[in-house]
Amino acid sequence: MSAPSRLGERLADRIKARIEARLTREWQRRGPLAWALSPLSLAFGAAAALRRASFSLGWRESVRIGLPVVVVGNVTVGGTGKTPTVIALVDALRAAGFTPGVVSRGYGAKVAEPRAVTAASHPDEAGDEPLIIARRTGAPVWVCPDRVAAARALVTAHSDVDVIVSDDGLQHYRLQRDVELVVFDQRLAGNGFLLPAGPLREPLSRRRDATLVNNPFSRELPPWPDTYALTISPGDAWHLADPSLRRPLAQFAGARVLAAAGIGSPERFFATLRAAGLAPATRALPDHYAYRRDPFEGAQADVILITEKDAVKLRGRRDARIWVVPVEAALPGRLIALVVEKLRGRSLA
Repeated sequence: MSAPSRLGERLADRIKARIEARLTREWQRRGPLAWALSPLSLAFGAAAALRRASFSLGWRESVRIGLPVVVVGNVTVGGTGKTPTVIALVDALRAAGFTPGVVSRGYGAKVAEPRAVTAASHPDEAGDEPLIIARRTGAPVWVCPDRVAAARALVTAHSDVDVIVSDDGLQHYRLQRDVELVVFDQRLAGNGFLLPAGPLREPLSRRRDATLVNNPFSRELPPWPDTYALTISPGDAWHLADPSLRRPLAQFAGARVLAAAGIGSPERFFATLRAAGLAPATRALPDHYAYRRDPFEGAQADVILITEKDAVKLRGRRDARIWVVPVEAALPGRLIALVVEKLRGRSLA
């Protein structure tokens, strides 16, 4: 690629990341831009309500696949910590005696029909998050824009599976569900407006079985019913070129560290590193950044710390400076008990 082309791509990436950051800031307050866009939010809300009613009233088909379904999703735009929540939920369900499988849309993947995801899958064919879930849990994972088709294919291929976890499937009403878990981060509902004036895909009042709040800055919970604190903590970093090499984050203190993240909320990743005692330079990349070019070329850093979501797209890179920071979610025991009780009740129905 020519130098002008690389410069153009780099500029486009920065513009996209800045637009995402600007929208995130604007959606936290009811400023002039939010009020100017509020009429469009009314139209968006009406369309969303009509779509949901079309399923609840039977105008459009809603399918029960014969197994209990737990949906993990959000009502806001952007990353909130759903992927580590799904991983922790799969582990908790296994510990409770279930055999879970996972379905996902496979955002960004080139897939039209149901497809199995394995640890060896390519992110272009699986999507970032499903690939992480498959690698971390070893559970059956299938992707398809039609989650009903994905669930049916999964059950056909894995007859021992007795519960389906739907990753980021809250608004996919075609797949009937038994438990809905909604995840928020420190931004909560922002300014409370629906898109495009605010971050909400659906009204905050929408029905759900439980709410999880992933807020690394405060343990105080909003006054919402059935709300639980979600703790997401970093583990030891592993080396991209040699995953057997692991180092506690504290060992990077004093080095020139660049933190980069192509996720929905990069600032949350940067805050996690600061809380671990690091003072990194930061580079926010667009969400689901594809790494078609090397964004670290010329970076003045001894160590580059990235997320697992970024790592799945950097397979084969040999930059010895790159380390991957995994995260672990801890689900409250009361929440796990709630989910298990509902699932066992559904299984006996």
